[in-house]
Parts: sequence; C-alpha cells; structure tokens
Amino acid sequence: MTRLGVGIVGCGNISTAYCELAPMYRSIEMRACADLDSDIAAARAAEFGLTACTVDEVMARDDIDIVLNLTVPAAHSEISLRAIAAGKHVYSEKPFVLSVDEGLALKLRAKERGLRVGSAPDTFLGGSHQHVRSLVDTGSIGKVLSATAHVMSRGMEHWHPNPDFFYQPGGGPVLDVGPYYITNLIQLIGPVARVQAVCTTPFSEREVTAEERRVDRVPVGTPTTVHALLEFVSGAVATLGTSWDVHRHTQPFMELHGETGSVSLPDPNFFSGDVSLWRSAEEPDSLEAFSHPFGVTNFEDNNGVPRANYRAAGLADMAMAIQENRAHRCNDALALHAVDVMTSILAAGESGAPIELSTTCDRPEALSAKQAQALLVEASA
Repeated sequence: MTRLGVGIVGCGNISTAYCELAPMYRSIEMRACADLDSDIAAARAAEFGLTACTVDEVMARDDIDIVLNLTVPAAHSEISLRAIAAGKHVYSEKPFVLSVDEGLALKLRAKERGLRVGSAPDTFLGGSHQHVRSLVDTGSIGKVLSATAHVMSRGMEHWHPNPDFFYQPGGGPVLDVGPYYITNLIQLIGPVARVQAVCTTPFSEREVTAEERRVDRVPVGTPTTVHALLEFVSGAVATLGTSWDVHRHTQPFMELHGETGSVSLPDPNFFSGDVSLWRSAEEPDSLEAFSHPFGVTNFEDNNGVPRANYRAAGLADMAMAIQENRAHRCNDALALHAVDVMTSILAAGESGAPIELSTTCDRPEALSAKQAQALLVEASA
C-alpha cells in the first residue's frame, strides 16, 4: 500500500503524539510541518525528520496528500478550507469546527473538489470501546435505553502553562473534552435528536498554578460547568455532566443501560481500560476475552498507569479508505453531528430551552481486530 504524505499545520503539544505514533501505520507518512512560530516548526521538524515549511508551502507541496490540521480550534475552519482549496484532503484535531455553518461550508467545498475530510477524536476506535460496540451490536444488553457520561476535573490551569484558549469560546469542557464522550455515545447509540442543558461559569478568571506557568491568571469566557440531557433518535436518553470546577469525583466515566443489562466503559479520552457487564443485580458477568490491537498497552501515563495510545488511527483509516474507495470512520458527518450536539448544548444552556439538532449521521462502521491490524505496519510484514 502507498503511504500518503501528511503535512502538519500547527506544531503544538498534540503534534508530538501524531509524529511519534504515525510510523506504526502503513498508510501515512509525516513529511512536513508548519507553525505560525517558525522556530517551533523547525524544532518539530528536527525532532522527527520532517521538513519545516510555511503554511503556504505545506499546501503547495506535491508530496503532501493530507493536511493534518492541529491549529487552535478557532483556526480549524480557515486552515481546513485552505487545504481543500489547495486540493488536499484534510484531517483535523477536535473539535472539528466551532459551528454547524462552518462545518457545512467545509463539507460542501470538499464534495465539490472530490476530497476527504476527517476529524478526531479517534479514541472510540480503541479496543475497549470497540469491545462495548460489539456487546451493543450483538444484543448483549438488549436495546440501549439510557446512558450516563461524566467529564469532570479541576481544569487545565494546574498543568498547562498558558491555558487561556481553554477558557475562551471554542474551549471549555464541552468543546475541549466533550468530543471524546459525545462521539463515543454516537458510535454506540446513534445520532442525537434533541438536547437540553444548564450552564454555569462560577469564576470570572482562573489562577494558573502549572509548574512552568507563563501567565498568572486567565479570564474565563465560556461556561465551565455544563449539565445536559441528550435524546437520541433511537429513543434512548443520556445524562452528560461536564465540569472544570470539580476537585474530585467518583462518578463512572460512561455507562450504558439496556433492556437486559448494563455496561460500564473506561474514559473515552483513552483507547483502553476496564469494561464491566451486568445482567443481574448481584455480580458482573464474566466477559469472554476480547483481543484487539488498539487495546494493547504501549506506554505509561504521568501517574505510571499503563495505557494504550493509538493516536492517528483515524487519520490512518482515512488514508487507507481513500485508496480503497470506502467510507472512513472518523468522517465529517460524524464530526459535524458531534459539533452540532456540543454547540446546541451550549445554546440550550444559554436560552433555557430544548434545541432540536439540525444534522444527523450514521454510526461509523465498527473496527474489528482484523481491520485494526490491517492499519498497522506489522500487517504487511
């Protein structure tokens, strides 16, 4: 299989993960990078053997097939449109865009040019989440009736040296961390029909306490505690709690409750974790082994916890799908619907009224162990 050339625009922290993990996939190759700060682009290029370029140069290179848009959320739409205009496929970090109108314009331009658009998150392709997908699809808990999800922490200023953009429109717990949870709910249950929400902003500014802080305080321009109700087209309902005003909590990350059982999922921010299934009130079921390449732990987090990290799986799947002329899983319809859900939650919280969603999407195809293995270099050995 031919490796499609990838050019990065935006060389912040997340670009390191993409560059480190891209070589494990056989359909992509990182070739160039650009950033508004040329020194940062040069440093990333030297670290990973790339060519440092300007943004215009990335767009113009003949060996770049896909632009990987890792800019701040407010620039996602502009950079993605520039990539499409340059004849490149584009894959964006989350959130895909900041409004439904931006997403629809991008989809239209891409369709006119015959180009693909994809977006993170791709963590729902992880082994644990695909395990739960198989339980849902095989009827292990019957029809899904309801779900709960919780995205809660103290916020970003305790570890990020300059967290200003997290607390401005386009940030906040709904748009920053919410994509992982909402995308996973959509791939498990299906599209959302209507949302309701309550939003609060307890603090007008936040004190930065990160060890290498570059600023002392940041203003807050977006809600930091949001509680939402989601009504799915299928008839299922979900409660979503998101907050950066919580010191500690014991809520489960995500649970699905069906006609005949319940299942508990790990944090959708990660590719793997523990899955538990109950079909009685007393004891959890003994689950059959579920082997999946994207569930294999391959690093330890800052707390020494083994994790599975397969960042760029969605990008690699899109590159392979382009060559195989099939649908890719982290597609623009899914990403746009997630944006519609998130922006509607914020709007419902501001207005106090329920909001009907204006978009929909299909559930992305499940990723089997065999299909995941085919994305990896080892598959071609």
